Amino acid sequence: MSNESIDLRDQLSIETPELVGIEFPLAGIGSRCVALLVDSFVQGFSFVVLLIVLVLIFAALPRIPTAQPHMHSTDPGKWAIALMILIPFLLQWGYFALFEAFWNGQTPGKRLLRLRVIQQSGRPVGLFESMGRNLLRMIDMLPGFYFIGAICIFATRRQQRLGDMVAGTLVVHSVPTETSILPAGTRTFTAASLEPPPPPVVRKTLELPADGVARLSRADLQLMENFLARRLDLPLDVRASLAERLAGRMKEKTMLEVPSGASNETFLEALVAGLRDAGGMRS
Repeated sequence: MSNESIDLRDQLSIETPELVGIEFPLAGIGSRCVALLVDSFVQGFSFVVLLIVLVLIFAALPRIPTAQPHMHSTDPGKWAIALMILIPFLLQWGYFALFEAFWNGQTPGKRLLRLRVIQQSGRPVGLFESMGRNLLRMIDMLPGFYFIGAICIFATRRQQRLGDMVAGTLVVHSVPTETSILPAGTRTFTAASLEPPPPPVVRKTLELPADGVARLSRADLQLMENFLARRLDLPLDVRASLAERLAGRMKEKTMLEVPSGASNETFLEALVAGLRDAGGMRS
């Protein structure tokens, strides 16, 4: 499929500090409806099973006389009615909130359809976000068949129903894909790359304070080495942009500035040389 035919509404792209774009395909209304049907079946089946169990339990209980003769004896049927009102409420609200909070953002229906709920930042949802999005489920269901929720999904760029917008959550397909944020044809700079880059050519032209260099970690070294090893394969504008971003990130960590007259790449080379000479670094 060509890039022109991809609907950007259907993709959530999150850029990680390792210069890797994580793309989550957003779940459309079709897959979400199927997942909801599966969950509704599970809820209905659970309710029927619990109802049968309650009927059998209360049918076996004797009427319990009270201590006061003028009062009516306690009727187990009243407790059964109360529980039959409470259980559907718990199944409706607790089912989605608890499953999503403690089962990696998934309910049985979402897991079957390989969907999950995440925060807009890409992080997993917690109990707070899950409760927030499901407390508004009643409004999304109005006036019936999730009409308001469906309208919101169609109208929003990230296909969110009202509960998602309030809680800051999204429904995505459960397996994200890693893609380089660089133009097509360039290599991805990630520490988890199956094919490690060749060692970069580093010219030690600057002397940087050792205490600043020591603030960097092994992951920082690997990230800089990946860039330096592959910079010659990049277009000049992309190369300059990445060098500026990496140097900015390392300046924040080391609390050092790029020396006057030096380029961002020279600064990165000096950091790599300093880390190599030091031998030890934070993990």
